[in-house]
Amino acid sequence: MTAGDDALVFDTGPMRHFAQHGWLGVLKFLAAGRPVLIPDSVDGEIRRQVPDVPELQQVLDAEWIRVDRSDDLAVVMAFADYERRLAVGDRNRGECGVLALGKVHGYELVLDDREAYAIGESEGLNVTATLPLLCQAIREEQLTVAMVEALADDLISGEYHLPFGSGGFRTWALEQGLIEPA
Repeated sequence: MTAGDDALVFDTGPMRHFAQHGWLGVLKFLAAGRPVLIPDSVDGEIRRQVPDVPELQQVLDAEWIRVDRSDDLAVVMAFADYERRLAVGDRNRGECGVLALGKVHGYELVLDDREAYAIGESEGLNVTATLPLLCQAIREEQLTVAMVEALADDLISGEYHLPFGSGGFRTWALEQGLIEPA
């Protein structure tokens, strides 16, 4: 599969929670036509969760999300390295796949998991998270603060871990310098 140098590689967390709360289309919008990939490890995590969270089927059915089932030895070796560092049983295997694709192909990685994000950042990988992508869309006047506040509150209500509580997006984003005061 050829993805293109500008591909975004998403971890399970954003895909799961955005789909579960009806916001998956926002991730497509944020990609702005860029290829969107999930590694086979993320695909596997999502497939295992579909019986309990049927909304996740939309991730598997979305034509704009492609699964990378790489058998490239460099990707397999990078995955094994991250797996030794991050995986606990079946947990965090998605992050391992995301990091491996970023390390080998230089793709931009969308990781909301702090530990995986920190590893990617420490290795000089092109790492971002969903909140900076959402804030960029606000700065570019593609989304409104009110819409992202509602989205963030929905995610928090579903126990998605964000660095602020319900109603706290605007204050957090201003403090981080990610959006301008109104």
